[in-house]
Amino acid sequence: MPQIITSTQDRLKLLRQQLEDLELDGFILPRTDEFQSEFLPACSEHLSWLTRFTGSAGIAIILQDRAVVMSDGRYTIQLAAQIDGALYDAANSVEVSAGDWLRQHAKDGAKVGYDPWLFTKKQFQKLQDDLEGKDIELVALEQNPVDVIWEGRPEFPKGEVLHFPDKLAGKTAQEKIEQITGLMKKKGADCLLITAPDSVSWLLNVRGEDVPFTPLVLSYAFLHSDGKLEWFVGRDKAASCSFEADIVVCDKDDITDRLAGLGSGKIWVDEAAISVKLLSILNDSEAEVVYAKDPCVLEKAQKTTAEQEAMRQAHIRDGAALVKFLKWLEEEGGSGNETELSVEVKLEEFRAEDPAYKGASFSTIAGYGANGAIVHYRANEDTSKTIEEGSLLLVDSGGQYFCDEYAGTTDITRTIAIGKPTEEMKRHYTLVLKGHIAVSMAKFPQGTTGAQIDALARAALWQEGLDFAHGTGHGVGCYLGVHEEAATISPRGNVSFEVGMIISNEPGYYKKDAYGIRIENLILVKDAGTCEATGKPMLGFETITYAPYQKALIDYDLLSKEERLWIRQYSEKVANVLSDYLNKKELFWLDSQIEQ
Repeated sequence: MPQIITSTQDRLKLLRQQLEDLELDGFILPRTDEFQSEFLPACSEHLSWLTRFTGSAGIAIILQDRAVVMSDGRYTIQLAAQIDGALYDAANSVEVSAGDWLRQHAKDGAKVGYDPWLFTKKQFQKLQDDLEGKDIELVALEQNPVDVIWEGRPEFPKGEVLHFPDKLAGKTAQEKIEQITGLMKKKGADCLLITAPDSVSWLLNVRGEDVPFTPLVLSYAFLHSDGKLEWFVGRDKAASCSFEADIVVCDKDDITDRLAGLGSGKIWVDEAAISVKLLSILNDSEAEVVYAKDPCVLEKAQKTTAEQEAMRQAHIRDGAALVKFLKWLEEEGGSGNETELSVEVKLEEFRAEDPAYKGASFSTIAGYGANGAIVHYRANEDTSKTIEEGSLLLVDSGGQYFCDEYAGTTDITRTIAIGKPTEEMKRHYTLVLKGHIAVSMAKFPQGTTGAQIDALARAALWQEGLDFAHGTGHGVGCYLGVHEEAATISPRGNVSFEVGMIISNEPGYYKKDAYGIRIENLILVKDAGTCEATGKPMLGFETITYAPYQKALIDYDLLSKEERLWIRQYSEKVANVLSDYLNKKELFWLDSQIEQ
Protein backbone atom coordinates (compact mmCIF):
# COMPACT_ATOMS: atom_id res chain seq x y z
CA MET A 1 0.00 0.00 0.00
CA PRO A 2 1.45 3.44 -0.93
CA GLN A 3 2.62 5.62 1.91
CA ILE A 4 0.14 8.40 2.69
CA ILE A 5 1.87 11.77 2.38
CA THR A 6 1.02 13.98 5.37
CA SER A 7 3.58 16.78 5.03
CA THR A 8 2.19 19.98 3.47
CA GLN A 9 5.57 20.56 1.91
CA ASP A 10 5.60 17.09 0.30
CA ARG A 11 2.05 17.52 -0.99
CA LEU A 12 2.92 20.81 -2.62
CA LYS A 13 6.08 19.28 -4.13
CA LEU A 14 4.08 16.36 -5.57
CA LEU A 15 1.49 18.71 -7.03
CA ARG A 16 4.16 20.78 -8.73
CA GLN A 17 5.59 17.59 -10.21
CA GLN A 18 2.14 16.76 -11.56
CA LEU A 19 1.89 20.19 -13.13
CA GLU A 20 5.31 19.77 -14.71
CA ASP A 21 4.26 16.41 -16.16
CA LEU A 22 1.17 18.11 -17.61
CA GLU A 23 3.36 20.91 -19.04
CA LEU A 24 1.53 23.46 -16.92
CA ASP A 25 2.98 26.49 -15.17
CA GLY A 26 0.31 26.66 -12.50
CA PHE A 27 -2.99 25.46 -11.10
CA ILE A 28 -6.00 27.22 -9.54
CA LEU A 29 -7.83 25.38 -6.75
CA PRO A 30 -11.00 26.87 -5.21
CA ARG A 31 -12.62 25.45 -2.09
CA THR A 32 -15.76 23.93 -3.52
CA ASP A 33 -17.16 20.83 -5.18
CA GLU A 34 -18.99 20.13 -8.43
CA PHE A 35 -22.23 21.36 -6.82
CA GLN A 36 -20.82 24.61 -5.39
CA SER A 37 -21.74 23.39 -1.90
CA GLU A 38 -21.20 25.51 1.21
CA PHE A 39 -20.37 22.46 3.31
CA LEU A 40 -18.28 19.89 1.46
CA PRO A 41 -18.11 16.11 1.60
CA ALA A 42 -14.72 14.87 2.78
CA CYS A 43 -13.75 13.79 -0.75
CA SER A 44 -14.00 17.41 -1.95
CA GLU A 45 -11.84 19.06 0.71
CA HIS A 46 -8.98 19.51 -1.76
CA LEU A 47 -7.93 22.92 -0.47
CA SER A 48 -7.80 21.80 3.15
CA TRP A 49 -5.89 18.63 2.27
CA LEU A 50 -3.29 20.55 0.27
CA THR A 51 -2.82 23.69 2.40
CA ARG A 52 -4.30 22.93 5.87
CA PHE A 53 -6.62 25.95 5.56
CA THR A 54 -10.11 24.95 6.74
CA GLY A 55 -12.12 28.14 6.21
CA SER A 56 -15.44 27.92 4.35
CA ALA A 57 -14.25 30.17 1.52
CA GLY A 58 -10.89 30.20 -0.18
CA ILE A 59 -8.80 29.61 -3.28
CA ALA A 60 -5.19 28.58 -3.83
CA ILE A 61 -2.99 29.38 -6.81
CA ILE A 62 0.11 27.27 -7.25
CA LEU A 63 2.88 28.33 -9.59
CA GLN A 64 6.23 26.54 -9.86
CA ASP A 65 8.06 29.24 -7.91
CA ARG A 66 5.31 30.74 -5.77
CA ALA A 67 1.93 29.91 -4.25
CA VAL A 68 -0.85 31.76 -2.44
CA VAL A 69 -3.96 30.92 -0.41
CA MET A 70 -6.66 33.57 -0.54
CA SER A 71 -9.80 34.11 1.53
CA ASP A 72 -11.98 37.01 2.59
CA GLY A 73 -11.66 39.19 5.69
CA ARG A 74 -13.56 36.73 7.88
CA TYR A 75 -10.59 34.38 7.83
CA THR A 76 -7.56 36.70 7.93
CA ILE A 77 -6.35 35.43 11.30
CA GLN A 78 -7.26 31.80 10.66
CA LEU A 79 -5.56 31.80 7.27
CA ALA A 80 -2.29 33.11 8.65
CA ALA A 81 -2.37 30.59 11.49
CA GLN A 82 -3.11 27.50 9.41
CA ILE A 83 -0.99 27.76 6.29
CA ASP A 84 2.78 27.33 6.20
CA GLY A 85 4.13 30.80 5.48
CA ALA A 86 7.29 29.31 4.02
CA LEU A 87 5.21 27.62 1.31
CA TYR A 88 2.24 29.92 0.74
CA ASP A 89 1.57 33.62 0.77
CA ALA A 90 -1.71 34.74 2.35
CA ALA A 91 -3.99 37.25 0.60
CA ASN A 92 -7.39 38.87 1.11
CA SER A 93 -9.62 37.89 -1.82
CA VAL A 94 -11.70 41.04 -1.38
CA GLU A 95 -8.65 43.23 -1.94
CA VAL A 96 -7.06 41.18 -4.73
CA SER A 97 -8.83 38.65 -6.95
CA ALA A 98 -7.37 35.37 -8.16
CA GLY A 99 -7.06 36.88 -11.63
CA ASP A 100 -5.28 39.94 -10.27
CA TRP A 101 -2.79 37.77 -8.39
CA LEU A 102 -2.09 35.73 -11.52
CA ARG A 103 -1.54 38.91 -13.55
CA GLN A 104 1.08 40.01 -11.04
CA HIS A 105 2.93 36.75 -10.54
CA ALA A 106 2.50 34.45 -13.58
CA LYS A 107 4.92 34.90 -16.46
CA ASP A 108 3.80 35.84 -19.96
CA GLY A 109 2.76 32.80 -21.93
CA ALA A 110 1.97 30.79 -18.78
CA LYS A 111 -0.41 27.86 -19.00
CA VAL A 112 -2.50 27.59 -15.83
CA GLY A 113 -4.72 24.58 -15.25
CA TYR A 114 -8.10 24.46 -13.55
CA ASP A 115 -10.74 21.86 -12.74
CA PRO A 116 -13.81 22.81 -14.83
CA TRP A 117 -16.09 21.06 -12.33
CA LEU A 118 -15.10 23.59 -9.65
CA PHE A 119 -15.96 26.85 -11.44
CA THR A 120 -19.36 28.14 -12.46
CA LYS A 121 -19.78 30.01 -15.72
CA LYS A 122 -20.13 33.26 -13.79
CA GLN A 123 -17.01 32.65 -11.69
CA PHE A 124 -14.93 31.63 -14.69
CA GLN A 125 -16.04 34.68 -16.67
CA LYS A 126 -14.85 36.91 -13.79
CA LEU A 127 -11.46 35.15 -13.84
CA GLN A 128 -11.15 35.63 -17.60
CA ASP A 129 -12.16 39.29 -17.33
CA ASP A 130 -9.47 39.91 -14.70
CA LEU A 131 -6.86 38.36 -17.00
CA GLU A 132 -7.91 40.28 -20.10
CA GLY A 133 -4.88 41.60 -21.95
CA LYS A 134 -2.49 39.28 -20.10
CA ASP A 135 -0.87 36.42 -22.03
CA ILE A 136 -2.05 33.59 -19.75
CA GLU A 137 -3.83 30.49 -21.03
CA LEU A 138 -6.37 28.81 -18.76
CA VAL A 139 -6.40 25.07 -19.40
CA ALA A 140 -9.39 22.89 -18.46
CA LEU A 141 -8.14 19.58 -17.04
CA GLU A 142 -9.77 16.18 -17.41
CA GLN A 143 -8.69 15.21 -13.89
CA ASN A 144 -7.95 17.33 -10.85
CA PRO A 145 -4.20 16.87 -10.24
CA VAL A 146 -4.75 16.92 -6.48
CA ASP A 147 -6.82 13.75 -6.86
CA VAL A 148 -3.84 12.04 -8.48
CA ILE A 149 -1.58 12.61 -5.45
CA TRP A 150 -4.26 12.29 -2.74
CA GLU A 151 -3.67 8.79 -1.40
CA GLY A 152 -6.55 7.63 0.78
CA ARG A 153 -8.98 10.19 -0.59
CA PRO A 154 -12.48 9.46 0.81
CA GLU A 155 -15.13 8.10 -1.51
CA PHE A 156 -18.07 10.12 -2.77
CA PRO A 157 -20.76 9.97 -0.05
CA LYS A 158 -23.30 7.19 -0.17
CA GLY A 159 -25.66 8.55 2.48
CA GLU A 160 -29.25 7.37 2.68
CA VAL A 161 -31.95 9.34 0.89
CA LEU A 162 -34.86 10.24 3.17
CA HIS A 163 -38.38 11.30 2.23
CA PHE A 164 -39.41 14.70 3.59
CA PRO A 165 -43.10 14.26 4.48
CA ASP A 166 -45.58 16.01 2.23
CA LYS A 167 -47.52 17.19 5.28
CA LEU A 168 -44.43 19.14 6.46
CA ALA A 169 -43.53 20.35 2.97
CA GLY A 170 -47.06 21.57 2.29
CA LYS A 171 -46.81 20.41 -1.33
CA THR A 172 -46.09 17.10 -2.99
CA ALA A 173 -43.19 16.65 -5.40
CA GLN A 174 -45.75 16.43 -8.20
CA GLU A 175 -47.28 19.78 -7.22
CA LYS A 176 -43.84 21.40 -7.12
CA ILE A 177 -42.92 19.96 -10.50
CA GLU A 178 -46.13 21.37 -11.97
CA GLN A 179 -45.31 24.71 -10.37
CA ILE A 180 -41.82 24.81 -11.93
CA THR A 181 -42.89 23.48 -15.33
CA GLY A 182 -45.46 26.28 -15.44
CA LEU A 183 -42.60 28.77 -15.11
CA MET A 184 -40.64 26.88 -17.77
CA LYS A 185 -43.49 27.16 -20.25
CA LYS A 186 -43.73 30.92 -19.66
CA LYS A 187 -40.03 31.18 -20.53
CA GLY A 188 -40.36 28.87 -23.51
CA ALA A 189 -37.87 26.37 -22.09
CA ASP A 190 -38.10 22.73 -23.10
CA CYS A 191 -35.90 21.51 -20.25
CA LEU A 192 -34.46 22.81 -16.99
CA LEU A 193 -31.09 21.59 -15.70
CA ILE A 194 -31.00 21.91 -11.90
CA THR A 195 -27.46 21.67 -10.56
CA ALA A 196 -27.99 22.98 -7.00
CA PRO A 197 -28.61 20.07 -4.60
CA ASP A 198 -30.78 22.14 -2.26
CA SER A 199 -33.09 22.94 -5.18
CA VAL A 200 -33.28 19.26 -6.13
CA SER A 201 -33.89 18.20 -2.51
CA TRP A 202 -36.65 20.80 -2.14
CA LEU A 203 -38.29 19.93 -5.46
CA LEU A 204 -38.46 16.18 -4.80
CA ASN A 205 -39.21 16.41 -1.05
CA VAL A 206 -36.09 14.44 -0.17
CA ARG A 207 -33.29 14.97 2.30
CA GLY A 208 -29.93 13.27 2.68
CA GLU A 209 -26.74 12.72 4.64
CA ASP A 210 -24.11 13.59 2.06
CA VAL A 211 -22.51 16.68 3.63
CA PRO A 212 -22.01 18.02 7.16
CA PHE A 213 -24.59 20.38 8.70
CA THR A 214 -27.06 20.38 5.78
CA PRO A 215 -29.34 17.39 4.99
CA LEU A 216 -28.68 17.44 1.26
CA VAL A 217 -28.71 14.80 -1.43
CA LEU A 218 -25.86 15.61 -3.81
CA SER A 219 -27.52 15.17 -7.16
CA TYR A 220 -28.67 16.77 -10.39
CA ALA A 221 -32.15 16.95 -11.93
CA PHE A 222 -33.20 17.35 -15.54
CA LEU A 223 -36.81 18.49 -15.77
CA HIS A 224 -38.79 18.44 -19.01
CA SER A 225 -41.65 20.84 -19.69
CA ASP A 226 -44.08 17.90 -19.84
CA GLY A 227 -43.30 17.07 -16.19
CA LYS A 228 -40.95 14.16 -16.71
CA LEU A 229 -37.87 14.40 -14.49
CA GLU A 230 -34.55 12.57 -14.68
CA TRP A 231 -32.83 12.44 -11.28
CA PHE A 232 -29.06 11.86 -11.40
CA VAL A 233 -28.37 10.53 -7.92
CA GLY A 234 -27.56 6.81 -8.10
CA ARG A 235 -29.98 3.91 -8.28
CA ASP A 236 -28.67 2.36 -5.05
CA LYS A 237 -29.04 5.60 -3.09
CA ALA A 238 -32.60 6.19 -4.26
CA ALA A 239 -33.72 2.56 -3.95
CA SER A 240 -36.06 3.36 -1.06
CA CYS A 241 -37.72 6.31 -2.84
CA SER A 242 -41.12 6.13 -4.49
CA PHE A 243 -42.85 8.98 -6.27
CA GLU A 244 -46.24 9.68 -7.77
CA ALA A 245 -44.50 11.99 -10.23
CA ASP A 246 -42.89 10.78 -13.48
CA ILE A 247 -39.34 10.47 -12.16
CA VAL A 248 -36.59 8.35 -13.69
CA VAL A 249 -33.63 7.60 -11.40
CA CYS A 250 -30.19 7.59 -13.03
CA ASP A 251 -26.62 7.27 -11.78
CA LYS A 252 -25.04 10.62 -10.93
CA ASP A 253 -22.18 10.28 -13.39
CA ASP A 254 -24.59 9.60 -16.26
CA ILE A 255 -25.32 13.33 -16.40
CA THR A 256 -22.42 13.98 -18.81
CA ASP A 257 -23.53 11.41 -21.39
CA ARG A 258 -27.14 12.57 -21.07
CA LEU A 259 -26.27 16.18 -21.81
CA ALA A 260 -23.89 15.25 -24.61
CA GLY A 261 -26.70 13.38 -26.38
CA LEU A 262 -29.26 16.17 -26.27
CA GLY A 263 -31.07 17.07 -29.43
CA SER A 264 -32.41 20.49 -30.31
CA GLY A 265 -34.41 22.42 -27.76
CA LYS A 266 -34.09 25.26 -25.25
CA ILE A 267 -32.28 24.26 -22.03
CA TRP A 268 -32.69 26.57 -19.03
CA VAL A 269 -29.58 26.79 -16.82
CA ASP A 270 -28.46 29.08 -13.99
CA GLU A 271 -25.07 30.56 -14.90
CA ALA A 272 -24.32 31.16 -11.22
CA ALA A 273 -24.80 27.46 -10.43
CA ILE A 274 -23.79 25.38 -13.45
CA SER A 275 -20.19 24.20 -13.68
CA VAL A 276 -17.98 25.10 -16.63
CA LYS A 277 -17.70 21.36 -17.32
CA LEU A 278 -21.43 20.75 -17.71
CA LEU A 279 -21.89 23.95 -19.65
CA SER A 280 -19.15 23.00 -22.11
CA ILE A 281 -20.93 19.69 -22.73
CA LEU A 282 -24.21 21.52 -23.33
CA ASN A 283 -22.55 23.97 -25.70
CA ASP A 284 -21.18 21.06 -27.73
CA SER A 285 -24.66 19.52 -28.01
CA GLU A 286 -27.42 20.60 -30.36
CA ALA A 287 -29.37 22.30 -27.57
CA GLU A 288 -29.87 26.06 -27.22
CA VAL A 289 -28.79 27.26 -23.77
CA VAL A 290 -31.02 29.84 -22.05
CA TYR A 291 -29.59 31.59 -18.98
CA ALA A 292 -31.89 32.53 -16.09
CA LYS A 293 -32.03 32.14 -12.33
CA ASP A 294 -32.87 28.67 -11.04
CA PRO A 295 -36.67 28.99 -10.58
CA CYS A 296 -36.61 26.73 -7.52
CA VAL A 297 -34.66 29.36 -5.55
CA LEU A 298 -37.47 31.87 -5.12
CA GLU A 299 -40.21 29.24 -4.79
CA LYS A 300 -38.19 27.40 -2.10
CA ALA A 301 -37.62 30.63 -0.19
CA GLN A 302 -41.36 31.28 0.14
CA LYS A 303 -42.27 28.72 2.78
CA THR A 304 -45.69 27.09 2.69
CA THR A 305 -47.94 27.43 5.74
CA ALA A 306 -46.98 23.85 6.64
CA GLU A 307 -43.27 24.69 6.47
CA GLN A 308 -43.81 27.83 8.52
CA GLU A 309 -45.48 25.85 11.29
CA ALA A 310 -42.85 23.11 11.12
CA MET A 311 -40.17 25.77 11.56
CA ARG A 312 -42.00 27.37 14.49
CA GLN A 313 -42.19 24.03 16.26
CA ALA A 314 -38.50 23.34 15.66
CA HIS A 315 -37.65 26.76 17.06
CA ILE A 316 -39.69 26.12 20.18
CA ARG A 317 -37.58 23.02 20.93
CA ASP A 318 -34.43 24.92 20.07
CA GLY A 319 -35.50 27.77 22.32
CA ALA A 320 -35.94 25.40 25.25
CA ALA A 321 -32.38 24.15 24.74
CA LEU A 322 -31.10 27.74 24.59
CA VAL A 323 -32.84 28.68 27.84
CA LYS A 324 -31.28 25.70 29.61
CA PHE A 325 -27.91 26.65 28.17
CA LEU A 326 -28.16 30.34 29.09
CA LYS A 327 -29.23 29.49 32.65
CA TRP A 328 -26.31 27.07 32.98
CA LEU A 329 -23.95 29.69 31.56
CA GLU A 330 -25.07 32.31 34.05
CA GLU A 331 -24.49 29.86 36.90
CA GLU A 332 -21.23 28.26 35.72
CA GLY A 333 -19.74 30.59 33.12
CA GLY A 334 -17.68 32.69 35.50
CA SER A 335 -16.24 29.79 37.47
CA GLY A 336 -13.09 29.59 35.39
CA ASN A 337 -13.76 25.92 34.70
CA GLU A 338 -15.23 26.39 31.21
CA THR A 339 -13.68 27.17 27.85
CA GLU A 340 -15.03 28.15 24.46
CA LEU A 341 -14.83 24.52 23.40
CA SER A 342 -16.57 23.17 26.51
CA VAL A 343 -19.34 25.75 26.01
CA GLU A 344 -19.91 24.39 22.51
CA VAL A 345 -20.14 20.84 23.87
CA LYS A 346 -22.61 21.87 26.59
CA LEU A 347 -24.91 23.61 24.12
CA GLU A 348 -24.83 20.52 21.90
CA GLU A 349 -25.83 18.37 24.90
CA PHE A 350 -28.87 20.54 25.62
CA ARG A 351 -30.00 20.43 21.99
CA ALA A 352 -29.48 16.67 21.79
CA GLU A 353 -32.04 16.14 24.57
CA ASP A 354 -34.71 16.53 21.88
CA PRO A 355 -35.06 13.27 19.91
CA ALA A 356 -35.74 15.22 16.72
CA TYR A 357 -32.33 16.92 16.87
CA LYS A 358 -30.17 15.75 13.96
CA GLY A 359 -27.08 17.88 14.56
CA ALA A 360 -25.78 21.42 14.20
CA SER A 361 -26.73 23.53 11.18
CA PHE A 362 -23.19 24.94 11.09
CA SER A 363 -20.08 24.88 13.24
CA THR A 364 -20.82 26.76 16.46
CA ILE A 365 -19.10 30.09 17.02
CA ALA A 366 -18.26 30.59 20.71
CA GLY A 367 -15.99 33.59 21.01
CA TYR A 368 -15.00 35.02 24.39
CA GLY A 369 -13.44 38.45 24.76
CA ALA A 370 -11.20 39.35 21.82
CA ASN A 371 -12.14 36.14 19.99
CA GLY A 372 -15.74 37.35 19.86
CA ALA A 373 -14.58 40.31 17.76
CA ILE A 374 -13.59 37.87 14.99
CA VAL A 375 -16.82 37.64 13.01
CA HIS A 376 -16.50 34.02 11.81
CA TYR A 377 -14.29 32.73 14.60
CA ARG A 378 -14.00 28.99 15.23
CA ALA A 379 -12.44 27.81 18.48
CA ASN A 380 -9.82 25.07 18.43
CA GLU A 381 -7.42 23.59 20.96
CA ASP A 382 -4.88 26.33 20.29
CA THR A 383 -7.22 29.33 20.39
CA SER A 384 -9.91 28.31 22.90
CA LYS A 385 -10.06 30.82 25.74
CA THR A 386 -11.06 30.13 29.33
CA ILE A 387 -14.41 31.73 30.16
CA GLU A 388 -14.08 34.00 33.18
CA GLU A 389 -15.60 37.15 34.57
CA GLY A 390 -14.77 40.41 32.91
CA SER A 391 -15.85 40.24 29.28
CA LEU A 392 -18.51 39.11 26.80
CA LEU A 393 -19.15 35.69 25.28
CA LEU A 394 -20.70 35.59 21.80
CA VAL A 395 -22.39 32.30 20.89
CA ASP A 396 -23.70 31.87 17.34
CA SER A 397 -25.18 28.43 16.73
CA GLY A 398 -27.98 26.49 15.10
CA GLY A 399 -29.59 23.10 14.87
CA GLN A 400 -31.29 20.78 12.40
CA TYR A 401 -34.53 19.13 13.62
CA PHE A 402 -36.55 16.45 11.87
CA CYS A 403 -39.32 14.09 12.89
CA ASP A 404 -42.79 13.17 11.63
CA GLU A 405 -44.43 16.12 13.41
CA TYR A 406 -42.03 19.00 12.79
CA ALA A 407 -38.77 19.93 11.10
CA GLY A 408 -36.62 22.97 10.77
CA THR A 409 -33.28 24.72 10.63
CA THR A 410 -32.35 27.19 13.37
CA ASP A 411 -29.75 29.94 13.66
CA ILE A 412 -29.47 32.08 16.77
CA THR A 413 -26.86 34.35 18.34
CA ARG A 414 -26.83 35.59 21.89
CA THR A 415 -24.14 37.70 23.56
CA ILE A 416 -23.70 37.17 27.29
CA ALA A 417 -21.82 39.20 29.89
CA ILE A 418 -19.69 36.96 32.09
CA GLY A 419 -19.76 38.82 35.39
CA LYS A 420 -20.77 42.46 35.61
CA PRO A 421 -20.62 44.27 32.26
CA THR A 422 -19.06 47.70 31.87
CA GLU A 423 -21.15 50.71 30.91
CA GLU A 424 -19.46 50.68 27.50
CA MET A 425 -20.44 47.05 26.92
CA LYS A 426 -24.04 47.83 27.88
CA ARG A 427 -24.14 50.85 25.59
CA HIS A 428 -22.79 48.95 22.61
CA TYR A 429 -25.06 45.98 23.26
CA THR A 430 -28.11 48.22 23.50
CA LEU A 431 -27.24 50.04 20.26
CA VAL A 432 -27.09 46.66 18.51
CA LEU A 433 -30.36 45.65 20.18
CA LYS A 434 -32.05 48.84 18.94
CA GLY A 435 -31.15 47.92 15.36
CA HIS A 436 -32.34 44.35 15.93
CA ILE A 437 -35.68 45.63 17.26
CA ALA A 438 -36.04 48.15 14.41
CA VAL A 439 -35.87 45.30 11.89
CA SER A 440 -38.23 43.15 13.97
CA MET A 441 -40.83 45.93 14.14
CA ALA A 442 -40.52 47.03 10.51
CA LYS A 443 -43.54 47.39 8.25
CA PHE A 444 -42.93 48.07 4.58
CA PRO A 445 -44.67 47.98 1.19
CA GLN A 446 -44.43 44.95 -1.03
CA GLY A 447 -41.41 45.31 -3.29
CA THR A 448 -39.10 46.46 -0.51
CA THR A 449 -35.62 44.97 -0.72
CA GLY A 450 -33.07 43.95 1.88
CA ALA A 451 -30.87 46.96 1.14
CA GLN A 452 -33.68 49.22 2.38
CA ILE A 453 -34.29 47.23 5.58
CA ASP A 454 -30.55 46.97 6.26
CA ALA A 455 -30.37 50.69 7.07
CA LEU A 456 -32.79 50.17 9.97
CA ALA A 457 -30.38 47.71 11.59
CA ARG A 458 -27.49 50.17 11.43
CA ALA A 459 -29.16 53.51 12.19
CA ALA A 460 -28.58 53.52 15.97
CA LEU A 461 -24.94 52.49 15.50
CA TRP A 462 -24.41 55.05 12.74
CA GLN A 463 -25.58 57.81 15.09
CA GLU A 464 -22.64 56.92 17.33
CA GLY A 465 -20.14 56.61 14.46
CA LEU A 466 -20.22 52.80 14.62
CA ASP A 467 -21.06 50.02 12.14
CA PHE A 468 -20.53 46.33 11.40
CA ALA A 469 -18.85 44.78 8.37
CA HIS A 470 -21.27 41.99 7.47
CA GLY A 471 -24.80 41.63 6.20
CA THR A 472 -27.71 41.86 8.60
CA GLY A 473 -29.59 38.80 7.39
CA HIS A 474 -29.66 35.78 5.10
CA GLY A 475 -32.33 33.31 4.05
CA VAL A 476 -32.80 30.04 5.96
CA GLY A 477 -34.26 26.77 4.67
CA CYS A 478 -36.77 24.38 6.22
CA TYR A 479 -34.62 21.45 7.27
CA LEU A 480 -32.21 22.47 4.53
CA GLY A 481 -29.44 25.05 4.32
CA VAL A 482 -28.85 27.51 7.13
CA HIS A 483 -27.73 29.93 4.39
CA GLU A 484 -30.37 29.98 1.69
CA GLU A 485 -30.28 32.05 -1.45
CA ALA A 486 -33.03 34.59 -2.23
CA ALA A 487 -33.75 37.74 -0.24
CA THR A 488 -31.09 39.02 2.17
CA ILE A 489 -30.82 42.00 4.48
CA SER A 490 -27.62 43.74 3.42
CA PRO A 491 -26.42 46.76 1.47
CA ARG A 492 -26.37 44.47 -1.58
CA GLY A 493 -29.79 42.89 -0.95
CA ASN A 494 -31.68 43.51 -4.22
CA VAL A 495 -34.38 40.79 -4.00
CA SER A 496 -37.72 41.96 -2.64
CA PHE A 497 -39.32 40.24 0.32
CA GLU A 498 -42.25 37.90 -0.19
CA VAL A 499 -44.65 36.35 2.31
CA GLY A 500 -43.24 33.12 3.72
CA MET A 501 -39.55 33.97 3.47
CA ILE A 502 -37.49 33.27 6.58
CA ILE A 503 -34.55 35.63 7.11
CA SER A 504 -32.02 36.10 9.89
CA ASN A 505 -31.91 39.41 11.77
CA GLU A 506 -28.38 39.75 13.14
CA PRO A 507 -26.80 43.18 13.53
CA GLY A 508 -23.59 43.38 15.53
CA TYR A 509 -20.67 45.44 16.78
CA TYR A 510 -17.07 44.30 17.12
CA LYS A 511 -14.42 46.09 19.17
CA LYS A 512 -11.10 44.79 17.93
CA ASP A 513 -9.01 42.95 20.54
CA ALA A 514 -11.76 43.44 23.13
CA TYR A 515 -15.16 41.81 22.47
CA GLY A 516 -17.86 41.16 19.92
CA ILE A 517 -21.63 41.64 20.09
CA ARG A 518 -24.20 40.05 17.82
CA ILE A 519 -27.90 39.46 18.42
CA GLU A 520 -29.71 37.13 16.03
CA ASN A 521 -33.25 35.85 15.62
CA LEU A 522 -34.97 34.36 12.59
CA ILE A 523 -37.91 36.33 11.25
CA LEU A 524 -40.77 35.26 8.98
CA VAL A 525 -42.15 37.64 6.34
CA LYS A 526 -45.91 38.03 6.83
CA ASP A 527 -48.83 40.11 5.58
CA ALA A 528 -49.24 43.42 7.40
CA GLY A 529 -52.32 44.96 5.84
CA THR A 530 -52.61 47.54 3.09
CA CYS A 531 -50.99 50.95 2.64
CA GLU A 532 -53.81 53.48 2.90
CA ALA A 533 -52.06 56.00 0.66
CA THR A 534 -51.15 53.68 -2.22
CA GLY A 535 -53.34 50.63 -1.77
CA LYS A 536 -50.24 48.41 -2.00
CA PRO A 537 -49.93 45.38 0.28
CA MET A 538 -47.81 45.91 3.38
CA LEU A 539 -45.47 43.32 4.85
CA GLY A 540 -43.84 42.82 8.22
CA PHE A 541 -41.90 40.27 10.24
CA GLU A 542 -42.85 37.63 12.80
CA THR A 543 -40.01 36.57 15.08
CA ILE A 544 -39.88 32.77 15.30
CA THR A 545 -36.77 32.43 17.50
CA TYR A 546 -37.58 32.01 21.18
CA ALA A 547 -34.77 32.86 23.61
CA PRO A 548 -34.29 35.74 26.05
CA TYR A 549 -31.91 38.66 25.76
CA GLN A 550 -29.67 39.21 28.78
CA LYS A 551 -31.33 41.85 30.92
CA ALA A 552 -28.02 42.75 32.60
CA LEU A 553 -26.61 43.96 29.25
CA ILE A 554 -29.51 46.28 28.36
CA ASP A 555 -29.31 49.99 29.11
CA TYR A 556 -33.03 50.67 29.26
CA ASP A 557 -32.45 54.43 29.33
CA LEU A 558 -31.31 54.22 25.70
CA LEU A 559 -34.53 52.56 24.61
CA SER A 560 -37.74 54.25 23.55
CA LYS A 561 -41.07 53.38 25.12
CA GLU A 562 -41.95 51.34 22.01
CA GLU A 563 -38.66 49.42 22.12
CA ARG A 564 -39.08 48.57 25.81
CA LEU A 565 -42.63 47.40 25.11
CA TRP A 566 -41.42 45.23 22.23
CA ILE A 567 -38.78 43.56 24.42
CA ARG A 568 -41.30 42.90 27.16
CA GLN A 569 -43.89 41.45 24.79
CA TYR A 570 -41.26 39.28 23.09
CA SER A 571 -39.90 38.07 26.44
CA GLU A 572 -43.38 37.19 27.67
CA LYS A 573 -44.09 35.31 24.44
CA VAL A 574 -40.84 33.34 24.88
CA ALA A 575 -41.88 32.36 28.39
CA ASN A 576 -45.36 31.40 27.22
CA VAL A 577 -44.38 29.23 24.22
CA LEU A 578 -41.59 27.46 26.13
CA SER A 579 -43.55 26.81 29.32
CA ASP A 580 -44.36 23.19 28.43
CA TYR A 581 -40.71 22.37 27.73
CA LEU A 582 -39.02 23.74 30.86
CA ASN A 583 -39.06 22.76 34.53
CA LYS A 584 -39.99 25.16 37.34
CA LYS A 585 -36.41 26.29 38.01
CA GLU A 586 -35.83 27.00 34.33
CA LEU A 587 -39.10 28.91 34.04
CA PHE A 588 -38.25 30.91 37.15
CA TRP A 589 -34.88 31.83 35.66
CA LEU A 590 -36.52 32.75 32.34
CA ASP A 591 -38.97 34.99 34.16
CA SER A 592 -36.03 36.74 35.84
CA GLN A 593 -34.86 37.95 32.43
CA ILE A 594 -38.03 39.98 31.87
CA GLU A 595 -37.93 43.64 32.91
CA GLN A 596 -40.36 44.11 35.78
